[in-house]
Amino acid sequence: MRLATVRNADSHQSSREERVHVPQENPFTTGSSEHFPGFQDVTAGLTAAETSRITGRGLWAADGTVDPGAVRLGQTLANALLGATADGADGADGADSLLPAELAAFVQEVRGLALPSYHRIEGAAPDVRLSAFSLRQLAPGPHPLVVVPAGWTPFGWPLFLWSYLVLAHKGYHVLAYTPRGLGIPGLPSTSSGFVDVAGPHDWADGSAVIDFAEDHFDTSAIGFMGESYGSGISQLVAAHDERVAAVVALSTWGNLATSLYDNNTRHLAAVKALLALTGGTVETKFDEDNQRILADFQADRNLDGVVAWGRLRAPESYLDLTNDKGTPTFFSNTWHESLFAVNQTLETFNGLDVPKRLNLWIGDHAAPEGPALIGPPATPGEVNLPMAEAYAWLDHHLKGERNGVEDWPQVCNQVMFTYVTEPVLDPVTGEPTGENRIVTPALRETSPGWSEVTRGIEVLGLTGDGAGGADGRLLPAVGGAPGAEETGWRRAFLAGVDTEATAMDAIMKTGQAEWAGNPKIYDTRKIDRRHAVAWTTEPLVSPEGEEAAGRRVRGIPRLRLTVRSTATSASLYAHLLDVAEDDTARIISHEPLNVYGLIPDQDTTVTWRLQAAAYDIASGHRLMLVVDSKDPLYGDASVTWTQTVIGSPEGDPSFLELPLG
Repeated sequence: MRLATVRNADSHQSSREERVHVPQENPFTTGSSEHFPGFQDVTAGLTAAETSRITGRGLWAADGTVDPGAVRLGQTLANALLGATADGADGADGADSLLPAELAAFVQEVRGLALPSYHRIEGAAPDVRLSAFSLRQLAPGPHPLVVVPAGWTPFGWPLFLWSYLVLAHKGYHVLAYTPRGLGIPGLPSTSSGFVDVAGPHDWADGSAVIDFAEDHFDTSAIGFMGESYGSGISQLVAAHDERVAAVVALSTWGNLATSLYDNNTRHLAAVKALLALTGGTVETKFDEDNQRILADFQADRNLDGVVAWGRLRAPESYLDLTNDKGTPTFFSNTWHESLFAVNQTLETFNGLDVPKRLNLWIGDHAAPEGPALIGPPATPGEVNLPMAEAYAWLDHHLKGERNGVEDWPQVCNQVMFTYVTEPVLDPVTGEPTGENRIVTPALRETSPGWSEVTRGIEVLGLTGDGAGGADGRLLPAVGGAPGAEETGWRRAFLAGVDTEATAMDAIMKTGQAEWAGNPKIYDTRKIDRRHAVAWTTEPLVSPEGEEAAGRRVRGIPRLRLTVRSTATSASLYAHLLDVAEDDTARIISHEPLNVYGLIPDQDTTVTWRLQAAAYDIASGHRLMLVVDSKDPLYGDASVTWTQTVIGSPEGDPSFLELPLG
């Protein structure tokens, strides 16, 4: 007997008041509820060396798309698990022929614990079928269930199949699904319908998946775990459905509106990258309303409508619902996140009044947890801490394990780039390859909450010297306020031309290299001072002596500048760099700001926050602030070859606030 849910997908909250009994035969007694046709392109098995290389590379290819090796690994695991079970035969031969011996043995161990199955679950609308995969525990229950909405890729649930095996091995039922509309036509992992971009239809689909699970699994508790798109959906389903007992949100967002558009600046590269990962064209993947919003965003029009659309899809908008339910929520994000910048996640985290944890890591979107979602460790025995702690959160809140989670501080920050590395040598020539490997992990610091991360503020005044392309100075403000030397000046640059001061070389890929021990190195001498202005401190030395860090940056920097332009709009893209003795640098933080409504020959003062950071500037290094007007990540407001003038008037000085720990 099935207890079905009647809901209105057009409402903001799923209605579960009217429930009707619908007789339904339980398909799980014989395996999958749908025939699994397999991934036909998977014809050759994987070797141990190939598997190790795939997980060692991580999730992203050089162009910011999903690494083909990661796709192959996930689809091969799916074929090995489901290829024989669809007709009821033993799956051992499939695993042994497709997978390296150690991985095949683990798959067979999990198959002894849990039954793999393939489904197409009816979503919130009758014409929507969600491609899904499950692992049902064979031992008598009840058992906790983890639901995993797939990330925003055209490959759906198979991409993270390794993580489902890990969860099943730990004693969980697992039900993973591809959100509506995502996927390449013809693949068995593709779901029907239009992509709703984590809108109300996706929340209702999540509740439909829970209905399906309650009909067919003997569950003791239900949690959601998601990566990227799946993490946002997980938060939103949990906010609207009281049956969700815990959430793990990896590389997540709190406010989709400010992720896409903040400080009057459109995050164009992020949207372009996402649109390339749906599995089809905008016209075939989105309904007319969402097509219109995406077109407006890209055309720089109706931005109020875009913001309202994003807020509807923001977990931050439903904090009252989450707090009322008390849903334990785990966030894991990165400092140099290119899709969902860290500050908006912090604001949502700070608004949660539930058991919560925030881990912040070196790198960019999915770089820390990605390898452990797609496959076993590249180095046997290696532990991926981001995923180990995510699993621990579920173990505590769904199983009731006393595993130390109950004593965790709310915040744990990894400090950029405090790892120790060594050169990677070419196995044939023995010469350095130019890449590094981490031999000692980066430092991590805990805090009772985000507000305790910053213990003080250093105010740095900006000087006006720097004629002829030289840099101005960043001077500590005596008494907390800039003095006479830091006011009464103007400095100009030609706008609309990019410089070497860019946030990253490639979306997601640059941060993936950071995570692996290879942060982007800037040559500050190559930053064209015709198209940028820069200010630099003296070599920094800690009051505690040369052995300590010159500055311990902890928190959210804030910048105030006075600007005028020969155009009516200007872009001010701020970058904070850690500059070594040889003038090479690594990025600490950045943030764009577009300014509109400027009047020639009139000053406008602007203040904005850069992205949060935990960064140790080595003793003897300098802090550099660079402001230019263009970056490939963003839609700018500059008019090429117009003049932008930065100033610091008396009584309204320009300054940089540096948060210190």
